[in-house]
Amino acid sequence: MAKSELIVGLDVGTTKICAVVGELTPGGVDVVGIGTSPSTGLRKGVVVNIEQTVQSIKKALEEAELMAGCDIRSVYAGIAGSHIKGFNSHGVIAVKGGEVAPRDVERVIDAAKAVAIPLDREVIHILPQEYIVDDQRGIHDPLGMAGVRLEVKVHIVTGAVTSAQNIIRSCHRSGLDVSDIVLEALASSKAVLTPEEREIGVALVDLGGGTSDMAIFSDDSIKHTSVLALGGTNLTNDIAYGLRTPMAAAEKIKERYGCAMAELVPPDEVIEVPSVGDREPRRLSRQVLAEICEPRVEEILVLIDQELSRCGFKGKIPAGVVLTGGTSLIEGLQELGEQIFNLPCRIGYPREIRGLHDVVNSPVYATAVGLLLYGAEKEGGDMSFRIRDEKPVFNRILGRMRKWFVDIK
Repeated sequence: MAKSELIVGLDVGTTKICAVVGELTPGGVDVVGIGTSPSTGLRKGVVVNIEQTVQSIKKALEEAELMAGCDIRSVYAGIAGSHIKGFNSHGVIAVKGGEVAPRDVERVIDAAKAVAIPLDREVIHILPQEYIVDDQRGIHDPLGMAGVRLEVKVHIVTGAVTSAQNIIRSCHRSGLDVSDIVLEALASSKAVLTPEEREIGVALVDLGGGTSDMAIFSDDSIKHTSVLALGGTNLTNDIAYGLRTPMAAAEKIKERYGCAMAELVPPDEVIEVPSVGDREPRRLSRQVLAEICEPRVEEILVLIDQELSRCGFKGKIPAGVVLTGGTSLIEGLQELGEQIFNLPCRIGYPREIRGLHDVVNSPVYATAVGLLLYGAEKEGGDMSFRIRDEKPVFNRILGRMRKWFVDIK
């Protein structure tokens, strides 16, 4: 299979590593392979053991390669963790020649990203929100427009250099090139949100194993991002301690019987709980499990609601909240979300995917499918993610001087 036809999204998560292989076709993206592996080398979205992460990546890749019948050489990798920070910026330039050219768009984005960023942080995304040409607002593509002044509002996402380096190193040691590193909430949004939701205003919440990632959209552009260092693993820990059962058993109990609202559970329903050591399994009311789950899920959703209010977008998302990620499959989560947010809620499933659609049709695969769709959009351009090199200042000055000479000509 030709390299240009093949795109791979690699979700490097806290609880699982997932690789989804897609083929670009005239009608869209066809999923042709998928591979998953338990993740043991990450904590709260950040690599803490490279060797274990490499082994998990290799296992997921082998499975995906076998299903797709191809060799995987490059991937679009996801990044998350509490080190991720997003902020808005603004740039202004004078348009040369009275018409906005591609060079002007590059210059205005350069002006917007000319903000002080600490040396231990790396810019992961610069996402244009809107362009303004001579006070004409709400422009998404200013190319070819007449004007003398060009402004842009952008959302800049930064992350810790070391965290990005460790993801890249894990991929390189697995024999992979990293085409780009993508914020996981941004990737998930491409898989589960509808154009109408992005236009009128919506909050996407990706409830993963180690983190809960949020991205707010309005006017078809991203307005705010944040990462909460709580997720499904915290819920599994609570179940393991509360029911005195091993972590692996607690995870299975959560997936099969977990409920975010105790009032939804019939009072006579009973579940079997494995004990620690050689003790006999016990039979407990499922309501006991729900009473353990509800406070933790409520805590996560309340913290997300507080972040929505703090950033000022609580009243600007009429489409409500879309919950996705593996933890969103817990029974009663949608109903609890509607109570806490006082907004419409729905569970987000991957959409606009063909091929093995039934295999990836779950919120669990939202990030991996989103990475695939992100790659499909970017394929064809040189989007390689380059981590900061040894001589950043010299290279930056040299590049800027070259641009000056181009402008003078």
